[in-house]
Amino acid sequence: MDARKRTDIKPGARVQVVQKQDQRTGKLTEGTVHEILTNSATHPHGIKVRLASGVVGRVKVIIPDR
Repeated sequence: MDARKRTDIKPGARVQVVQKQDQRTGKLTEGTVHEILTNSATHPHGIKVRLASGVVGRVKVIIPDR
């Protein structure tokens, strides 16, 4: 799965995102996708999403279902 492709990310998926203020450090925040904010099919820095917790960030890691 590629975090840069919108088709690979679905609401309800577990992901790790980097928030705007954490871009320099690369600190990741884990959560469940609530809404996909990027309209284009791909984005070189990752698809922007809003997590169920309200956090907005770009997806860096998609956690596979078990």
